[in-house]
Amino acid sequence: MTQTIGFIGSGMIGGSLARLAVAAGLNVVMSNSRSPETLADLIAELGDHARAATPQEAAKAGDVVVATVPLGVYDRLPADALAGKIVIDTMNYYPDRDGRIAELDSVDITSSELLQRHLAGSRVVKALHNMDWIRLYSRARPAGAPDRSALPVAGDVPAAKTEVTRLMDVLGYDAVDIGALADSWRCEPGTPVYVQPYQGQRPASIIRQDWHQPEWQRWFRETEGEPVPADRVKELIDQAVRGHVGGSIG
Repeated sequence: MTQTIGFIGSGMIGGSLARLAVAAGLNVVMSNSRSPETLADLIAELGDHARAATPQEAAKAGDVVVATVPLGVYDRLPADALAGKIVIDTMNYYPDRDGRIAELDSVDITSSELLQRHLAGSRVVKALHNMDWIRLYSRARPAGAPDRSALPVAGDVPAAKTEVTRLMDVLGYDAVDIGALADSWRCEPGTPVYVQPYQGQRPASIIRQDWHQPEWQRWFRETEGEPVPADRVKELIDQAVRGHVGGSIG
């Protein structure tokens, strides 16, 4: 059973997951692309269950490792240090941030398959990527809670998916197995299960406004969101149609 989670990337998603992990009594090893010293404030907030390290150190320390960097730099993840590890892929393709990736645009491969190819010695599981960072933290619930949400999980190794499912349960979420990494397009940006169901209905006044608008930012930060149980996740996954690839920021 997972006792220590290594994080390569300590941004908004990584920070939310780390907070859930330490609240559940797990240890976290945080890293980023700069240096361990730049994580001092986050480590102080997380407390005794957390420490800062380099990406290579976080990779080696984690029973499970969360890869949560911009997809455009996926090939900088330390493949040697991650060999033999379960790697949770929370990355999403945003071309305006990551640049165009021809293989993804051609729909010949999913972003998680691309990562698995780079991390040939690891067991990649796509999970914990289709909620925004605020709701990811605030909507976590204990097992059996009537308003607990579920999240999709995809991977090529059943045992790895089982371990990630157990970890998700500890963090506060049910899991819906949607198949192999080749099937993970069903929960990528732009699909019915991506982000918006967990946020709930946006007010009509801001539907056409983007992140840079103060009203949108206020709603995003303050909305409680909605629970999305496993049966609803399955319905949304079944509604996905493969077409346009990638999301847009703002």
